[in-house]
Amino acid sequence: GIEIGGTKLQIASGNGAGNIHSAFQYKINWKEGAAAIRHLIEKTLVEISDEETAAIGIGFGGPLNWQNGEVARSFQVEGWTDFNLKNWLGSLLQIPVFADNDANVAALGEAVAGAGKLFHRVLYLTLGSGVGGGFTIGKSIYHGMIPGELEIGHIRLDKSGTTLESVCSGWAVDRRIRQSIAAHPNGLFANLAMGKTWGEAQFLKQALDANDSEAILIFDSTCDDLAFGLSHAVHILHPDLIVLGGGLSFIGDILADTVAQKMNDYLMEPFRPGPPIKVSALKEMAVPAGALILAGQQNSKGQISL
Repeated sequence: GIEIGGTKLQIASGNGAGNIHSAFQYKINWKEGAAAIRHLIEKTLVEISDEETAAIGIGFGGPLNWQNGEVARSFQVEGWTDFNLKNWLGSLLQIPVFADNDANVAALGEAVAGAGKLFHRVLYLTLGSGVGGGFTIGKSIYHGMIPGELEIGHIRLDKSGTTLESVCSGWAVDRRIRQSIAAHPNGLFANLAMGKTWGEAQFLKQALDANDSEAILIFDSTCDDLAFGLSHAVHILHPDLIVLGGGLSFIGDILADTVAQKMNDYLMEPFRPGPPIKVSALKEMAVPAGALILAGQQNSKGQISL
């Protein structure tokens, strides 16, 4: 099971139930482009694959054609546009390869083996370098017309072009913390993030625990925007459960609880209270686990790599 994201690459071996036996994680420098990521994947797969490896599942951070494995584009890393993941890895290892959007794959992981395993309709959001969404019905990924998926991060929050991703992604929180540091050079964020040039969102929880006023402001605003965006999804999809994953979900239950509370203000009255919201149970392994499940599901259907 492989996760190809904007800031990390994860490769795991395991079974079709999503149980991970071994895993490898690499930090990605987006400036190095897709070629560097492909080199790491090739190197790792050659080392860990053997004759018992039956199939490969991939969760890719961007829109792609899940039927033939061709990437439409990555919004974070150059060099993936029109690249065919199935053909590339299928020719490398001569085994079936199945690819899908990373949020779809994470949604599958959470629905089958994580926070959503007791629910029928599960909406998943990944709050990482970008904001993605996946929806499962009966433990299967819902697919729209190719290449359209639940790109909930690109829902516009106003007519000027503000998107959910532009205000609620990890990179968006990074930007807001940098702005806070510039305005308050002696503040808590400045001390916590000293020497950092990216990834400042990792300090949000620590600052919240310290009751820092700037952290509270950023957190409250982010939750409100996320609640507003999710209200649109609830009005259309009516999921049984919403799962929040990605790096920002590591803040914990306070994130899910705050978003759920705020979301009710944006729902039409008959839909209140909205569906429960939980943080990811699989955490950073949601995509690799989901990719293993994807490979197991599709390979058992007798599908072959195109």
